[in-house]
Amino acid sequence: MDAQGRGRADDIDPADQWVLNPDTGEYELRLAPSAPQSAVPRPRKAGGPDAGARSGARQPGGAQAGGTRTRSATAAPDTREAPDTVPGPRRRRGAPAEPPPGRRRTKPKKSKGKKVLVWTGGTLAFLLVGGSTAGYLYYQHLNGNITSVSDDGAGTGGFSKDRAINVLVIGTDKRTGEGNDGYGDSDSVGHADTTILLHVSKDRSNATAMSIPRDMIVDIPDCPTTQEDGTTVTIPGTAQTRFNNSLGQDNRTPSCTMRTITELTGIEVDHFMVADFNAVKTLSTAVGGVTVCLEKDIDDKKSKLKLAAGEHSIQGEDALAFVRTRYSVGFGSDLSRIGLQQQFLSSLMRQVKSDDTLTNPKKLLALAEAGTKALTVDSKIGDIQKLAGLAQEIGKVNTKNLTFTTVPVYDNPDDKNTVLMTEGKAQQLFRTVRGDVSLTEVKKKEAEAAKKKEAAKLEGARADAADVRVDIYNGGAESGAAQETLLWLQTEQGVTKSSQLGNASADVARTTLAYDPDQADQARKLADLMGLSASALKPAEGASETNSQGLPAMVLTLGKDFAGAGVPLDGSAAADLDVEKNTADQQVCAA
Repeated sequence: MDAQGRGRADDIDPADQWVLNPDTGEYELRLAPSAPQSAVPRPRKAGGPDAGARSGARQPGGAQAGGTRTRSATAAPDTREAPDTVPGPRRRRGAPAEPPPGRRRTKPKKSKGKKVLVWTGGTLAFLLVGGSTAGYLYYQHLNGNITSVSDDGAGTGGFSKDRAINVLVIGTDKRTGEGNDGYGDSDSVGHADTTILLHVSKDRSNATAMSIPRDMIVDIPDCPTTQEDGTTVTIPGTAQTRFNNSLGQDNRTPSCTMRTITELTGIEVDHFMVADFNAVKTLSTAVGGVTVCLEKDIDDKKSKLKLAAGEHSIQGEDALAFVRTRYSVGFGSDLSRIGLQQQFLSSLMRQVKSDDTLTNPKKLLALAEAGTKALTVDSKIGDIQKLAGLAQEIGKVNTKNLTFTTVPVYDNPDDKNTVLMTEGKAQQLFRTVRGDVSLTEVKKKEAEAAKKKEAAKLEGARADAADVRVDIYNGGAESGAAQETLLWLQTEQGVTKSSQLGNASADVARTTLAYDPDQADQARKLADLMGLSASALKPAEGASETNSQGLPAMVLTLGKDFAGAGVPLDGSAAADLDVEKNTADQQVCAA
């Protein structure tokens, strides 16, 4: 059964299986259990069954024999015939009997314990309903919808309320579900077709959704992967290949995509969520349509999207066609499609958070069904309670402070079908995210005040590069970083009076430049060359040291934040980042 049909009883929409009891004023549930299917390829050993297929028999209690994915057990279906009318509530022990004839019944108050928690975190929305017996049954039902697989130790071990959160949202090109085999490669193993790294700030005031181009050339590391029989097999890495091969190819699972992201960006990922084509169709339908905007007419034969210029509310097949369109927008590349996807996701989140959705029980229940069935998550968040906890944290961010951006790339001169990362710009973006710095204007005034104070250090004359004397130490950067920096300064920047003296006495988190006040002109010049922020400059009497020529030299200590020679270290100036970005509260029209 396809994902759209799962969770239905006799072709009844799950949202329609909640019936209002006129005696209590609350909704009560009539429900048949569902059987989810996964968008993620199953790991297998060489010669085993297809990675996308489900393995054999279930153990008692709903466990799958030898499998790595977990699923909460779902209660067996009630085979008794449902009554035509909803029975009245049972009288609790000690409660008063029915009032005598002629006396008006007092309408019961709605339970204060009934809560609805709504979350939007990139492409997915889901909610938890609780506080009554029916709510508990629905809680169990939603648990049964969720599919989880191991993160194979690639994640942090779970999010925490007292630090920033990083969630990897992956949309695969796997064609599971009714009608989806007509889109492109029906035999796809499920590659990482659409990937967004969602970073939520420590104080929950802002978030960044960073798209990773699927055709970007990266190095995929070795990936230890749990197999269906519980053993672990290391899938060999691949150098210089498309990013989308980090999932599906060679039986790679989402944990391998997590490892690839961490290797690429230096950002440690807490959790992953994976969805297939049906997620777009069911979520957009659940909210009653998603508003999108086009600057021109589109008639795309490949994606089957046909829309006139202007605004449209799309759902189902049209929504899927919209996010798959590439040849009719921009330059006809995957980068143009990323822009459409970001527009769609922004609009979806606005719709989910709108009063039209939050005050509509039928839409909320439809979202719960669609969201949980669309998900394959890591086992650390493989149940509703854990998902709800993550939901509450992500939901604190206002859409106006959620920024969408894309890793900067340029066309690969050796292969027109792939792109290469623009190293300097990309590393600056990664440092900004790692440093938990907002890409929005949420803290503009405070940032500007701090920037003005620090900028005073950079005001004044600059020495010539040939007159800059500096000793370089490695204080926690990658091995060889000090020697690499020395060569770069001497051969490319003309700083010939420089030396590298090995490791610092202790590792430091951030790169610093210490100097005497009378060396300020040299410090400013070196800061310009290396992209050092004013906060990295540490003037103090006696801060310099005597170099091998017996002359005072500044001390440059490369910290753990050092990303490489020539890569700027002033990532705190997020407003100056040379990357395309827009916030989720804006309606952008695709050109």
